[in-house]
Amino acid sequence: MKKDDLEALGALLGSGKVRTDEALLDARAHDYWAASHLRRWRGERPALPGCVVQPHETADVQKLLAFANERGIAVIPFGLGSGVCGGVIASPDAILLDMSAMNRIREIDEINLLASFDAGKNGLEAEEAVAALGLTTGHWPQSIGVSSVGGWVSTRASGQFSTAYGNIEDIIYAIEAVLPNGELVRLGKAPRAAAGPDLRHLLMGAEGIMGVVTGVTLSLRRKPEARGYSAFYAGSMEQGFEAQRRIIQSDWRPPVMRQYDHPETARNFPDHAQGEKAVLLMVHEGPQARVEAEIADISRIALAAGLEQASPAISELWLAKRNHVPTWTEAFEHRIVADTVEISGKWTDIAPIYHAAIASLGEVPGIVIASAHSSHVYRSGINLYFTFAVLLDKVEAMEPAYFECWRRILEATAAHGGGIAHHHGAGRIRKDFIVSDLGISGVDLLRRLKDAIDPHRIMNPGNLLPDRPL
Repeated sequence: MKKDDLEALGALLGSGKVRTDEALLDARAHDYWAASHLRRWRGERPALPGCVVQPHETADVQKLLAFANERGIAVIPFGLGSGVCGGVIASPDAILLDMSAMNRIREIDEINLLASFDAGKNGLEAEEAVAALGLTTGHWPQSIGVSSVGGWVSTRASGQFSTAYGNIEDIIYAIEAVLPNGELVRLGKAPRAAAGPDLRHLLMGAEGIMGVVTGVTLSLRRKPEARGYSAFYAGSMEQGFEAQRRIIQSDWRPPVMRQYDHPETARNFPDHAQGEKAVLLMVHEGPQARVEAEIADISRIALAAGLEQASPAISELWLAKRNHVPTWTEAFEHRIVADTVEISGKWTDIAPIYHAAIASLGEVPGIVIASAHSSHVYRSGINLYFTFAVLLDKVEAMEPAYFECWRRILEATAAHGGGIAHHHGAGRIRKDFIVSDLGISGVDLLRRLKDAIDPHRIMNPGNLLPDRPL
C-alpha cells in the first residue's frame, strides 16, 4: 500500500487499529487451505497484506470500506482463518480486514430464543455462552473452536448435527453487514417474511465478495433432554445409502447420521471394522420418549433394509474424537499431501458419484487413501466427504498431485449430476467449477450482482468468481 494511504487510514481509524508489524501480517497472509500451507512448508514466502485493520465496532468497518471504495483499495475479510478452500490470499496492495477483535456477545434473548454476536465471535465461545442458559445454537462444525460466526455465514457452513437442526442458513435469524461503499444494512426482522427476496442470501456463501458481515443473530434451541446412540453395518455403500433414504423419508431426523466406507471404518473404528462392510452411525437427541421411539423404529427400518446391528459404542467413539484433525505439516513431513472434499447429490446420483470418484482417484500415481463417508442427510439426497492422500518421493510433485485429486473428485461429481460444494464454500479451489452448479447464466448473474454491489471490485478480488469469462 502507498504510504499516504496508510497514514490516512491510521488517522481515520486510529493507529492502534491499523497494524503493519510483520509477524501479524505473516499470520494473516492466508487461511487454513492445504495448498497455502504446502507452499509455505516448501519454503515459499507468502505475499503479505499491505496492512491489517482490526476494527472494534461496526462503525470502524463502515469507515474503512468507504475509504477503500473511494481510493480503489482491495479489502480481504478475515474471520479466524479456518477456511480450507483458499478464500483468503493476501496481497501487498490490499487491506486485510481482521474481524477477530469484534467478538462481543450483543444479546441473548431466552424468550424468543435468539442470540446476537459480533461477526468475529469464536463459535465455541458463542455456543458456551448460550449453553450456560440451557440453550444451544445447534451448529457444531468440526472447526467450531477455531471459526467465527461471521465465517459460518460467509461460507454457508454446516454443523455435524445438521440433519435435525439444519445448516447455517436454517439457523440464521438476521445479518448485519457493511456494503463496499460503507453503507450499513440489517437483513432479517421476523421469524419469516414475504417482503420480497430474502436479501440475507446475498451475504450467505458470498465469501467476502459482496461486503463484510459484522453481526449475526442466530435462532436457538433448548438443550435436548436425552441423547442416545445406534450403529449398523451395511454390506455396501449402496445398501447403507438406501437405509438412510428410508429413515429420513420416514420422517426420522437423528441429528447425526454418518456412513463410512470400509477403508474409513478401518481407519476410524479399527476395533469395530468387519471386512468390506460400511458402518452407519447415529446420534439421537430430544425428549426421552422420542429418542427411545426413534432408536427403536430406525432399528426396524435399518434391519428391514438388510443392515446388521452394530455396537452403539461406535457412535460414542465418534462423538468423543470428532474434532481431532492432524495438522497439514504432519502429513507434509512424510511426503504426503492430503485433503477432504465435500460434495452432495440426489439419492439416485450418490452411488455413481462415489464409485466414479474413488475409481478416478485410484488412478493417481502414489495414491494411498481414496475413501469417503456421508455426514449430512436430506429428504432428497445426501452429501459425501471424500478423503485423499498421496505419497510422493519428490516435494515438487506434491502440489500438482493435490490439484489433480481435487479435479478428479469435482469432475466425477459434476459428471454424475452432483453439487460440487456442500459446506466449505468455493474459495479459489472450486471457483472454476462453480459453473457446474450455477450454470453459465447463473455465474453471469452472480457477476452482475457483484458489479452492482461492488462496482469498484474492492471486495476479496480473485475469490469465488471464475477468473476467465465462461
